[in-house]
Order: sequence, then structure tokens, then C-alpha cells
Amino acid sequence: MAHFMKKTLNVYIFKEIPPPFLIGMATFTFVLLMGRFLKLAEMVVEKGVPFGDVIRMVLYLLPSFWLYTIPMALLLSILLAFGRLSGDSEITAMKSCGISLYGLLPPPLLFSLFTSLACLWVTVYAVPWGNSSFKKLMFDIAQNSAAVAIKEKVFNNAFPGMVIYAENLDPKGQTMSGVIVHDERDSAAPATIFASAGALLSDPGNHAMEFHLQNGSIHRSEAKSGYRMVQFQEYNLRVALAPANKAPMRKASEMSMTELMHPPRGAKEKDVRSMAQEFHSRLALPFSCFVFTLLAMPLGIQNKRSGKASGFSLSIVVLLFYYIVLSAFDTLGDKGFLPPVLSSWSPNVLFLLLGGYLFRQTAAEEPLPLASLYPRLKEALMARLGKGGGR
Repeated sequence: MAHFMKKTLNVYIFKEIPPPFLIGMATFTFVLLMGRFLKLAEMVVEKGVPFGDVIRMVLYLLPSFWLYTIPMALLLSILLAFGRLSGDSEITAMKSCGISLYGLLPPPLLFSLFTSLACLWVTVYAVPWGNSSFKKLMFDIAQNSAAVAIKEKVFNNAFPGMVIYAENLDPKGQTMSGVIVHDERDSAAPATIFASAGALLSDPGNHAMEFHLQNGSIHRSEAKSGYRMVQFQEYNLRVALAPANKAPMRKASEMSMTELMHPPRGAKEKDVRSMAQEFHSRLALPFSCFVFTLLAMPLGIQNKRSGKASGFSLSIVVLLFYYIVLSAFDTLGDKGFLPPVLSSWSPNVLFLLLGGYLFRQTAAEEPLPLASLYPRLKEALMARLGKGGGR
């Protein structure tokens, strides 16, 4: 009988978590996508990029967002679930039946196991696939649509060894005026080209683009002959985007776990460190689901009277603090002050210790130092607003 009651209780608690988790996933993913919507809309309206390609870009971006929104949604869902249970005095009723906070831990831990495995799949397989596919798609679009590579009144460095400026650019990006091209592909003889007008045409078959420039001059500095200027009426400048039949060079975020574990011979020390940092980060981020579970349970129970809005704001504060610490340790790892293992796992260790402390305090029914901070700040703010209104 007791076993049946415990099983029923675990199922009841478990069912509280998925609904706010799905809402959190949708909300956080939408918020992250909003930062890209304007740029993607510009590519469709002004640059003439097919709408289908933009949809593919969004799909390729989603895994890199899910890597963060899964732990974020988990934290929010457990905060809201246990806040609701505590607010309706169900936690108190469970404790009166002899069930401690430790007895309530299995359902959220089981759910965090599912989310951790999902996050691990995303970071190991989906993120490298999405990043490499997004880069390849952008590469293909750039070859077929010159407008994607150039923006007017901006110094563009989209092409290796070159900086390009166009005063005016037509909506489709094919013709331009007031063109400046600084070419450093030949370090021994860098050149700066000024042209009153020009056109940028793509050559997808040869992985190249051509600038058809008109009415301008070439200013070149050579070690032997010194400065030289040549005026022209028409000049064709060819830009190779990548060698034929060769994929663009990939970043660490686009590599598989096996590639990250075995850096290529002759790789620079900075690249090897970046690959090691990426490898350990992919393992550490899924583990944050367990860390957030241990943090969210006591915070949700202590936050019983403040409602869903407060639970959402509290989750944002915790997430912001976590990702600030994560960013700080990533910087220390990138600069070489910490080995990749420490820089990747230290945030989880610190927040795990904090979560363990909060969990133990809540299980012992002792008040949390943070729990009284929000009501005090709210009362002080309301009192100050009341005085201001009285005047």
C-alpha cells in the first residue's frame, strides 16, 4: 500500500513539470530567435534571398538555441511546479505524511535525466550539424547572391584579405557606386582601389566572385618599385571564396567529438586549447540540468506566495547569474589562465554546492537568506512609491 502511494505521488509530481517546461522552451527559444528575425527578414525583403533558405537557416540555428533553452526551461518548470505545490500547501501535506524533501527528489531528478540526455544529444550531434550546415548554406547563398556579402556604408571584411566599402548599393546588391577596395591578399604588394561605380557578380561553379569596376584608380605599394598608381576605365577583380571542391575551414563548434579529441597535426596551441574547451563545454552544459534541479526545488518551495510572475523573474535572475559565471570561466579558459577542464566544469561545481546548501536548508525547514530578500525589496519599493505618490 505504501509503495503504491509513493508511486502515485511520484507520478503526480512528475506530471507537474512538463507543461511549464514546454512553455518555457517555446518562450525562451522565441526570445532568442527574435534577435535574428530582423536580419533574416532583411535578407528576404531587401537582399532577395529565397524564403525557403531563410527557413532552413532558422532550422539550423535551433540546435544552438536548444543547448541553452533546455536547461533554462527545466529551471523554470521546476520552480513553477514546486512553487505551485508549496503555494497550495501540498508540500506541507506531504511533510505531515512523513515525506521529506529528499523523498520528493526522484521525480524532478528523473525529468532532469531526460532533459540532460536530450541536451547531450543536441550538443554532441545537433549543434555541430546545425553550425556546419548554416555556414555551408550562407556560403552557397553568398555565391549566388552578392548582396548578402556586401552592405552599403559599411567596411565589409566578408572576403579573406580584403576590406570593401560601397557608398551606395542597389536593393539586389549587383551594382554599387563610391567603391573602395583594400586588397592585402599579397602582403608584399597591398593595393587600394577607388572606383566611381562597379558590379559584383557571382561565379558559383568556380567558388568565386568578380568585381567589375569602372572609372577608378589602383594605388599599390611595392617593396622594390615603391608607390605606383594606375588609372582605369574598366577593371575586373576576381575573388576566390574557397578552393574548388574544398569545404570552408571549420570552427571548433562545427567539429564532432572525435575531431575535438584528436586535433590535426601542426595545429596552433590556441586552436588546440579552443578545441579542448569546446569538448569539455559540450559535456558540462548538459550536466547543468541536474544543477538547476537542485537549485530550483528549494527556491520554488520558498517562493510559494509570489506567483508565476515571480517564479519567472527568479529563474531569469538565476540563469543570468549562472551564465555570467560561465562566461567568466570561459574567458579564463580561452586566455589560458585555467585548463579547459576547470574552466568548463567550475560553474557547475560552484552552483552544485550552492544548490546543495539551499536544498539542505529547505529540507531542515530553515529559512533561506535569499528568501527574505525579495519581500523586503518589494516592501521598500512600495513604501517609496507610496511616499512619492503622497507628495
